[in-house]
Amino acid sequence: MELKTQVYNLARNAREASRRLACSSGRSRDAALLFLADMLHEERAAILEANARDVTAARENGLDDARVDRLCITPQGVDAMTASCRHVAGLTDPVGEVEHMTRRPSGIMVGRMRVPLGVIAMIYESRPNVTIDAGILCLKAGNSVILRGGSEARHSNEILGGLLQNALEKADLPRAAAQVVPTTDREAVRHLLALDEFIDVVIPRGGESLIRAVVRDATMPVLKHYQGVCHIYVHSDADQDMALGIVRNAKTQRPGVCNALECLLVHEDIASEFLPGLGSELAALGVSFRACPVSLPLLGNAASPAGEDDFGREFLSLTLAVKVVASQSEAEAHIARYGSGHSEAILTRDHARAMRFLRTVDASCVLINASTRFNDGGELGLGAEIGISTSKIHAYGPMGIKELTSQKFVVFGEGQVRE
Repeated sequence: MELKTQVYNLARNAREASRRLACSSGRSRDAALLFLADMLHEERAAILEANARDVTAARENGLDDARVDRLCITPQGVDAMTASCRHVAGLTDPVGEVEHMTRRPSGIMVGRMRVPLGVIAMIYESRPNVTIDAGILCLKAGNSVILRGGSEARHSNEILGGLLQNALEKADLPRAAAQVVPTTDREAVRHLLALDEFIDVVIPRGGESLIRAVVRDATMPVLKHYQGVCHIYVHSDADQDMALGIVRNAKTQRPGVCNALECLLVHEDIASEFLPGLGSELAALGVSFRACPVSLPLLGNAASPAGEDDFGREFLSLTLAVKVVASQSEAEAHIARYGSGHSEAILTRDHARAMRFLRTVDASCVLINASTRFNDGGELGLGAEIGISTSKIHAYGPMGIKELTSQKFVVFGEGQVRE
């Protein structure tokens, strides 16, 4: 079958399945998620074997360390996917909620009902866990999902997508409500992005080049973020021991993800006291620094002079840009210039100063005295996330089940007509 026709049929089937799913009971959708949790546990060995094939091939093909890290599924990763299924199944069903009912002067009652978006296309690189996270969130919110992962995760996505469909079938829901695009041909994505008659929204996850290509070609709305250029500002009154622990976690726990720290801003009053110890501890963990002229002599042998392009850069590695600033205003101006709207944090003891930072800094998640690594759907109570949006329109930040719905107006009348 011609590729264009194959993709067209897949999207058309997703649209038909979405209509069935939208009127399905929350109980049946939750049953599918619980069946999936059991299947993930039962098929753990097969999942890990398929993923090992992908990881081996990726390393042989020279995939960079950050993407290999995102590609890996560990036994703990399977446990996490299983737990996410059970957690999302236990969340309140958003579909059909009616909010803000008010009576108008005409006598009609007006409210807003939460409804599924319809068909969601996910286009993503590496991260095979996205197959499960996206699948369960879309299904919980009553949406069909089309999953197009990267070629590097082909075996992992095939087995996970198959389990999704088996769980749907067992719950008497349409298999076409969760489909993995059965080809790694890049032309399939181009065809998919032209099908706005069937697909309501597309969510890309991956490198900036992938996301910009999707935005360029998509005929439907795109929920996205381009980069995760995350900052932490350490004010002069911060608890320095706490600050060291937060910076260490934000930079080194998992440096290849979008909520990892990429630039540290330190107030000049504590730079000479704080930075030498931080430089020594982080260098021992493999961190290298791109330092401004003031911070350079304070950070030790792991530091080199920062170039202008080192600020506003998503390193996705154990490299950290460091800049000393004279004030909170300078830190906020730096973030406004170089930030990507993802995650920004301030470390301070002063409540008023922290609240000013919350109001002033524009990002999908702003944190006080906490690691940027907390900007994650699971950590923020969403159960799982389908992605982080910095688009602001419709969704801002991690997208869970409510962000995968919309609201329509509903009107209850008793024979009223408009004068």
